[in-house]
Formats: sequence, C-alpha cells, structure tokens
Amino acid sequence: MTEIEKSLYRLMLVLIAGTAAVGLFIEGPSEALREFLILQWSQSRLIHDFSVTGGPGGALLNAALMAALSLLVVRMNGVRLSGPTIAGVLTVMGFSLFGKTALNVVPVVLGVWLAARSAGKTFKSYIMIALFGSALGPLTTTLALEIGLSGFGAVAAGIAGGIAAGFILPGLAMAMLRLHEGYNLYNIGLTCGFFGLFAAALLAAARRDVPITVVWNGAPGPAMALLIPVFSVVLVGWGLALEGKGAISSFRKLMKLTGRLPSDFLDMASPGAALLNMGVLGLIGSAYVALVGGSFNGPVLGGLFTLIGFGAFGKHPRNSLPVMAGVIASTLIFGKSLTAPGPILALLFGTTLAPLAGEFGPLVGFAAGFLHLVLVERTGAWHMGMDLYNNGFAGGLTAGLVAAAMEWIRSNKQERMK
Repeated sequence: MTEIEKSLYRLMLVLIAGTAAVGLFIEGPSEALREFLILQWSQSRLIHDFSVTGGPGGALLNAALMAALSLLVVRMNGVRLSGPTIAGVLTVMGFSLFGKTALNVVPVVLGVWLAARSAGKTFKSYIMIALFGSALGPLTTTLALEIGLSGFGAVAAGIAGGIAAGFILPGLAMAMLRLHEGYNLYNIGLTCGFFGLFAAALLAAARRDVPITVVWNGAPGPAMALLIPVFSVVLVGWGLALEGKGAISSFRKLMKLTGRLPSDFLDMASPGAALLNMGVLGLIGSAYVALVGGSFNGPVLGGLFTLIGFGAFGKHPRNSLPVMAGVIASTLIFGKSLTAPGPILALLFGTTLAPLAGEFGPLVGFAAGFLHLVLVERTGAWHMGMDLYNNGFAGGLTAGLVAAAMEWIRSNKQERMK
C-alpha cells in the first residue's frame, strides 16, 4: 500500500468515525444503539427516512457501520482505494441513512459473490457491483415484511430474493452500460431499476404489490445540518495538505475532464485534486439545501454523501452545475416546491448526468437535468421503490435518450464536414 492510499484510508476512517460520533452524541449511546437495532429489520423502500423510522442517532450509527463494512470488504479483497471505491463506500454510507442495513444488503452481496464463483472469477472483480448493487436491499425487506408472509417463510423469501437479485446483477450491468454509453454515472442504479421492474410486476401479478409511502423528516436538528459542511472542509484541507498548491493546479485540470465512465479522478488528475473537488461539491450541495430551506435529513444527507463520493469518480462543478440548473428550472416551470422530496433529491442525485454536460456542453447538461426531474418522479412507482438508486434508473433512461440524439447529431456533422 502506498503512502497516498494509507492517507486515504485514514481520511475515510476519520469520516466514518465522525459520523458514528455525531450519532452517539445526538441522543446518547444507549438510545442510538436501540434505534440502530430497530432499523436493521425495518421497511426500507423509497422513501423511508431512517432518522424518522429509527431516529437520527440510529441512522448515523447505521451509516457509519455500513461504510466501515464496505471499506473492510474493499481492504480484505485487495482492491485499491481509488475513485470508484471511494464513491462506492460513500454512496453506501449515504443510502444507509434511508434504505440500506446490514441485514437487507448481505443477501444481495452474497448473490454477487455466487455470480463471481459461477463465472470462474474472483469476488474482487465484482466488488463494485456488490457495493453499488446493495441498492436492491429493500427487495429483501419488502419480501420479508411487506407482502403478507410470516415466520420462516418470510425470512426465506427475503433472503432468496436478495440472493437472486445479486446473482443477476453482474451480467445485467454490462448490458445496461451499453444503453447510455457511460453518460450515466449510476449505471447500477439503472440496472437495479430494470431488475426491479420485473420484481414489481411479479408481485403485482401475485396481488402482493404494496403502495409507496414517503417518510420524511422535516426537522432533523442542527447536528445533521452541520455534518456535510464540516466533512467538506475536512476534505478540502486534507487535499491541500496532501499536495499543497499542486492540488489546486491539478483541480483545474480535473475540471476539464468530461466525467464519462470510467473517470477515476485520482488517476486522471491527482488524489489531492480529487479530495479538493469532493469538498467543493459538498459545500455547493450543502449551500443549495440551506439556501432553499431544505431539510438536512437522511435522504438529503444521502444525496450529499453521494455527490461528494462521485467527486472522485466523474462529477465536478463544471459538469454538475448545468444539470442542477436544469432540475431547478424544471421544478419552477412545473410549479413544484424546491424543498419537496422529489425535486431536492433530483437536484443532488441527478448529477449522475454530469458527463453529458462534460462531453456535449452546458446546454445539453441543462436539458438533461430538465428532463430528469419529470422522469424521476414517475419511475419510482415502476419498481415499487425497491431500487434505492431511482435517480440512477431515471438518469440511465434520460442519458440513453440524450446521448443517442447528440451522438447522431455529431456523427452527421462530421460526415458533412468530410
């Protein structure tokens, strides 16, 4: 392990320990632990804010544990701590505030492991699919808790469903990538949403479908509101301490990258620049939420953690801001509230479309963000909220449409020039 990677591990441990400490501080260790245990076998489909379902302390403790487990899996399998793995760990951390628990994720990860063994490959080669594929954790708890089963049959159905989903994900992910050609950073979100369509259809056919409900914390408290800004400052400081002025010059280089998959900013720019970029994105996202009066609850913090994580793997202000602007315009034109769950999450997670702005320019990014909002508010019902990365699902469909149109225009333009 290089000195840089050791420093990155120390940074991740600081962020994880800080999250756990805030969770324990908010309501005290015993209450936070009680809330944490409640969450382990609770409903988790979109949108179940764990700061309500369990409590703020339990939600943060759950996020810290899941991030620590993810980091341990990365380390034990000898996977380098790079842009994709940092994005994966922080995404798991964020979504463990509103959907992921150890109990509902383990069957999916086991399914991915079985797929690797079946294909004659090491689990290491599928580690990113396992991390991001935990988006289907709610499938486990839906089958076990929400469709009328009980006892051993409910537990068996949940485990079997999670394993089956994980087993199918690797092959399906490769096919989904071809649909959007790398312009949707949340490719596994599209993959899980596609699988979720069939799972939801089967449940509906068996008359076991369940309606989507929204559990949303409107007043989570100041500790949760300060978490991301503090972390963002730590990231900026860590990046500057790592490389000094070199981080700033490399950050300028990073801002010129398109972000199209795969774009590991640690390799394409530098580790210091990637950390600086992550911190800047966290500050931008936090400033927006505070400016519009949004709630720093579980789902919003999940969006901010994901935004920060992908600051090492595809997103930067130059390619993300046009998409955000498109979401804001769509929200206002169609008479929606900027602080409603759909629009505020679409703004944060919709930056999955940042590579479109990076490749084709800000106007295309703006148009993609505009379309993304209207689509993402419909797609959740298609998979019954069992794909936590609903924005990745909608983003993949939006990217497929926009990228196809732009590639066609570009190819025709090149032919005319010839």
